[in-house]
Amino acid sequence: MSVLQADRETTGQLKRPPRLFARMMRQRQAKIGMVLTLIVLAIALLGPLTLPWLTGHSSTEFTGRPFKPVGLFGTDNLGRDVLSRFLDGGLRLIAYSALATLLGMTVGVAVGMVAAYSKGRADALIMRGNDVLLALPQLVFALLAITVLGPQGWVLVVVIGITHAPRIARVTRSATAAVITEDYIRASEMYAVPKWRVLLTEVLPNITGPLMVELGLRMTYSIGFVASLSFLGLGMQPPTADWGLMINENRIALSIQPWGVLLPVLAIAVLTVGTNLLTDSLARASANLNAGN
Repeated sequence: MSVLQADRETTGQLKRPPRLFARMMRQRQAKIGMVLTLIVLAIALLGPLTLPWLTGHSSTEFTGRPFKPVGLFGTDNLGRDVLSRFLDGGLRLIAYSALATLLGMTVGVAVGMVAAYSKGRADALIMRGNDVLLALPQLVFALLAITVLGPQGWVLVVVIGITHAPRIARVTRSATAAVITEDYIRASEMYAVPKWRVLLTEVLPNITGPLMVELGLRMTYSIGFVASLSFLGLGMQPPTADWGLMINENRIALSIQPWGVLLPVLAIAVLTVGTNLLTDSLARASANLNAGN
C-alpha cells in the first residue's frame, strides 16, 4: 500500500460521497423530491414514445377548432391536441437544462479549482475576471446573446451555461481552498505528482459535497431559465412542442381552455419542487457530514 493510499484511508475523505448520498436518502423530503422528480422525468422521456398509441395524434397535427374540448384535455390555440403537445414538450426543456447545467459545472469547477490551487496573483486575476462576468445580469445577457445569435438550442445551452459558471467557480474555489491544505495534497506534491492529476484525483473527489448541492441548484435555475425564455418567445420556436412555449401560446384563453397552460405549469412546478427538495436534502446531508467529521 502506498503512502498516498494509506493517508487517504486514514483521513476517510474518499468515503464521503457514498456517505453523503446515503445520508441524503434517509431524509423524508429527499424521498419525496426523488419521487416528484422521477414522475416528471418519466413524462418527459417516455411521453414522445407514447404519442402514437396513447393520443393517436402527433404534437403538430390539427385535431379540431382552437380551444375546443376535443380529446382528453382539448385543443390549443391552433387546434392541436393539448395532451400530445404536453407529452412531447418536456424532453427538450429537460435536455437543454441538463446540458446547460453540465456546461456551467464543467467550466465553473475547472476555473474555481485552478484559481484556488494557483494562489497568489494568478488566483486574484482569475477571480477578478470571474467577478466581471458575475456582475452581468443573467437575463439581460441571455436576451442580448439570443437576439444576436438567434433562438437556437445550442445558444440557449451556451448562454445559460456561461451565466452559471461564475457562480459555480466561486463555490468551487472556496471548497478547493479548504482541501488543498490537507496532508494528502502535500504528500502528492512532495512526490511530484502533476498539478492536473492532483486536481482531478485528489481535490475533485473531496469537494463533491458542495458541488452536488450546487449542481442541484443550477439545474433548478436552468429549468426556470429555459422555460422563461421559451415563454418570452426567445427559446424554442413554433411549431416545436415545449412546455414554456405552450404557456405563452395558450395564456390568452386561460379562462376558456385552461389545460394548455395548467399542464405545463404543473409539470414545471413539480419538477422545480422536486429538485429543490433534493438540493435541500443534499445541503443538509453535507452539513451534517462535515459536522460529524
